[in-house]
Amino acid sequence: MSLAFPPRFRLATLPTPLQNATRLRDALGGPTRAPRILIKRDDLTGLAFGGNKARKLEFLVGDATRQGASVLITSGGVQSNHARMTAAAARMAGLGVALVLSTRDDPPPVQGNLLLNRLLGAEIHIIPAGPDPMMAVPADESAKVSDVEMELRARGGRPYVIPLGGSSPIGALGYVAGTLELIEQLWTQGETPTRLYYASGSRGTQAGLLLGAAMFGATYAVHGVAVSGGDPEKTERAIRLANEAAFLLGRPTRVTAADGDTDQQHIGSGYGIPTRGGLEAIRMVARAEGIFLDPVYTGKAMAALIDDVRRGIIDPGETVVFLHTGGTPALFAHADLLSR
Repeated sequence: MSLAFPPRFRLATLPTPLQNATRLRDALGGPTRAPRILIKRDDLTGLAFGGNKARKLEFLVGDATRQGASVLITSGGVQSNHARMTAAAARMAGLGVALVLSTRDDPPPVQGNLLLNRLLGAEIHIIPAGPDPMMAVPADESAKVSDVEMELRARGGRPYVIPLGGSSPIGALGYVAGTLELIEQLWTQGETPTRLYYASGSRGTQAGLLLGAAMFGATYAVHGVAVSGGDPEKTERAIRLANEAAFLLGRPTRVTAADGDTDQQHIGSGYGIPTRGGLEAIRMVARAEGIFLDPVYTGKAMAALIDDVRRGIIDPGETVVFLHTGGTPALFAHADLLSR
């Protein structure tokens, strides 16, 4: 299978492995109680410790360079994986980078992703987090991004704004291409999974996964696990982004909310706040497979998969895919919880 995409700036090491997590299956009770679990290792995309954002950024940076941008701007929480990877992508493309990061700490400790952003030489603008712990960024985040954009233009820069999480129609193309890669791996290995689990935040990944699954006839249902609040508006955004991405590709494929679901049961107390289930999942996967999850995204997504296995929602005869979207530098910002 092949597909023509818009301009792409190569950042990731692809394809990423598709790993059969046999020891994790054993830890969950073995073949009589747990499904076969295939882990799509997008934590190994290679850009600045890896992660799913590398796929989106290939198309976003491609568009930025096509437009003659000199600096990238994006936003997120102070431990944002997307911000860290955007900063690294900018450096690989010879561009400047400015980050608008929100935090509840004053000042935030320089560790994890924030440390990496400083090593990358990003221009960092810190703003206070909003009062709602369920939301990833405060309401005034977009206003601060606009202020930074105007300031950079006044300095003679040519800024290109990348939305939160890289969640735009162009960014969604990353997981349309990623789905094509996964479908080809599954076909080669003779696998027909029934579900794909992944952590769902700003919904750009969801948009690409939904469109990719519809375009390429995936055997699996796309099953998101929410890590922050905002539904049903976020699901509506994902559908809009997916269909706008299809338009960019000149494809007639369209998706609806019925093409995927987003589990809201594992957010816990809020975005970026670890949960008991997520911490258990991190330890279990590390000890069973030698793979590190993170407490903000993948730990919560794996907690959902583990919970569905234990409750018998997934038949042991099924095969499921877990999309590992990265985020491991955030582990070091939660050392106090994880070392107990």
